[in-house]
Amino acid sequence: MDRRNFIAGCLGLPLLAPAGGAQAQAGLSKMIFPFAAGAGGDTLCRLIAQEMAPALQRTIVVENRTGGDGLIGIKAVKGASPDGSMVLVTTGPTMYLLPMVETTPSFDTAKDFMPVSLLARFEFAVVTDPAIDAADFKGFVAWLKAHPDKASFGVPSNGTIPHFMGSRLEKDLGIPLTRVPYRGSTPILSDIIGGHISFGIVTLADALPQHRAKGVKIIAASSAERSPFAPDVATLKESGIDLVADAWYGMWLPAGSPPDFASKLGAAASAALAKPEVKEKLTAIGLIPVGSNAEGLTKELAANTAFWQPIVKATGYKIEN
Repeated sequence: MDRRNFIAGCLGLPLLAPAGGAQAQAGLSKMIFPFAAGAGGDTLCRLIAQEMAPALQRTIVVENRTGGDGLIGIKAVKGASPDGSMVLVTTGPTMYLLPMVETTPSFDTAKDFMPVSLLARFEFAVVTDPAIDAADFKGFVAWLKAHPDKASFGVPSNGTIPHFMGSRLEKDLGIPLTRVPYRGSTPILSDIIGGHISFGIVTLADALPQHRAKGVKIIAASSAERSPFAPDVATLKESGIDLVADAWYGMWLPAGSPPDFASKLGAAASAALAKPEVKEKLTAIGLIPVGSNAEGLTKELAANTAFWQPIVKATGYKIEN
């Protein structure tokens, strides 16, 4: 299978260069984000790096290392010295889905990394063509059953949460669905508008501009509760589908890093995310600031792993490596 990016990511812009070499818990830290330029991750990385640097009394350089569904950046941090000089910020799905779908897992999240903090959440949406005669998700399901030849949907890439959401919907609805992988959300939205596919599963933030312009229609959100960004849109659970599928960004250090530094790092990240000006900038692009600690991140990862493992396994999807 071809490898593709799981989520649009972040272009790291460096701050000032450090004076002197990197030392344990002092000097320079590199914040590695394993994806290319993109809105949400880019803004998140820049904001927290700028806010955390003074609190930690060190220079933080945000660096994107792309490739291999995030593996290039993940492996860089996995193999880094555990001295606080390198930290990983990535999406939750990269840390729990990649080990599930690789034929030979490249990393073990629990053994190779030290959890630091949950950072921010984002949501997914089921999006359709407004021309389809369906006022809501239930109406759209009825339309699909009446038009089985048009039951094709787009996902930003194979091996992603939208991919496996589609597999779960296919099972729950009892309707054969044809998945069409794309490179990101933009071409999916374009093809929905053009009538080439019936629906798509993309991040809610990506769909909102076209939804508000009535180019596409968001008919369901994947969150546990109605999204603050689209309170008029019902959730899948409200629509009779027992599925909650949001995603999030988290922060990790290499295994063996000093626990006290991990605690300071997590506290600095949470403090940055609690600032009103940071919250305002993140919510403006569809991210929900969270902030937690190592325990919170570990629990979130474990819950997501337990939920998605049987769904992913049932699909038989694998990435050859």
